[in-house]
Amino acid sequence: MVLDTTYQELSKSLLDSSAPLHERFRALFSLKALATDEAVRIITEGLKDESALLKHELAYVLGQMLNTTACPTLAAVLANTSEDPMVRHEAAEALGAIADPRWREDLTKYASDPSPVVSETCQLALARMEHEATKKKENPSSVYTSIDPAPASESGETVEDLRATLLNPKIALFERYRAMFALRNIGTEEAVLALAAGLECEDSALFRHEVAYVFGQMQHPASVPALSLALGKIEEEAMVRHECAEALGSIATAECLPILRQFAKDEERVVRESCEIALDMYEYEQSGELQYAKIPLAEAMAGRSSTTEES
Repeated sequence: MVLDTTYQELSKSLLDSSAPLHERFRALFSLKALATDEAVRIITEGLKDESALLKHELAYVLGQMLNTTACPTLAAVLANTSEDPMVRHEAAEALGAIADPRWREDLTKYASDPSPVVSETCQLALARMEHEATKKKENPSSVYTSIDPAPASESGETVEDLRATLLNPKIALFERYRAMFALRNIGTEEAVLALAAGLECEDSALFRHEVAYVFGQMQHPASVPALSLALGKIEEEAMVRHECAEALGSIATAECLPILRQFAKDEERVVRESCEIALDMYEYEQSGELQYAKIPLAEAMAGRSSTTEES
C-alpha cells in the first residue's frame, strides 16, 4: 500500500543517524502531518538518538499531534534525569499540550525539579491543564495553529499593557506567557518590539527561549536585530540561542543568512545543529516550495485516505 511505503521511507529517513539533520527534520514534519498512531510510534523511536536538538523537536511534535498514545513515552523522558534538560522540558510541554489529566501527577512530581527549565515547564503545563479544564469561552482567533503552552490573553489590553505584564517577573509565568501570545497575535511592529524586550529578561531562560520561538512563528523582520544579538551572546543559555537561530531561518531575510553562517560552527552542538536547520529553512523560504515536509502533504494524505477507505 502507498501509506506503508510512505511510513517505511519516513522511518528510514528519521531514524538514520548518519543522514543530514535537516533531512531528518523534514521527515519528522511529514510524520506530523500524517498524525497516526504509527507516526507516533516511529517518532518515539527517534527519542533514542544522541542529538538533543532532534529529540527536543520529536517531543514538541508529539505534543502538537495531541495523540495520547505518546504520553507514556513523554512521561518517561521527563522522568529521565540524565536526559538533557531541554529535551525533558519539551516532553513536559508536550504533556501539557495534550492535557490528559492522567499525567498531572507526573508533571507535579517534577514541578520542583532542580533544573529551572524543567520545573518551570511543568508548572506551565499544570496551569495549562487547569485552564483547559475550567475555561468557559474560546480563545481569541489567531492565524497560528500551534498548541501553545499558554492561551493568549483575552483581556483586550493594549500593547503597552501587555508589555508591562510580559516583563514583570513578579507576575506568574503563565500570565506572562498569555501576554506573550497575545502580542504575537496582534502582530504589529509595536508588538514585536515589546516582545523583543523579553529577550532581555534575566529571570528565566525558558521565557527567553519562548520569545524567540514566537518570533519564528511571526516571521517579522523587525525581530531580526534582537534575535541576532541574543544568538551572538556566547554566555546565553544554549536553548535560547538555538531558538534564536531557528527563528532567523524562518524569517529568512537577506540579513539573516550571514548571521546563521557565522554561528554554524559554534562550540555548542545544539547551536551548530540549529544553524544547520535554520539554513535549510532559509533555503526553503527562498525556494517557493509549498511545504517543508520531506514527502508532499497531498501525497501523504492521499495514502492515508486510501488506507482508510480500504479498512
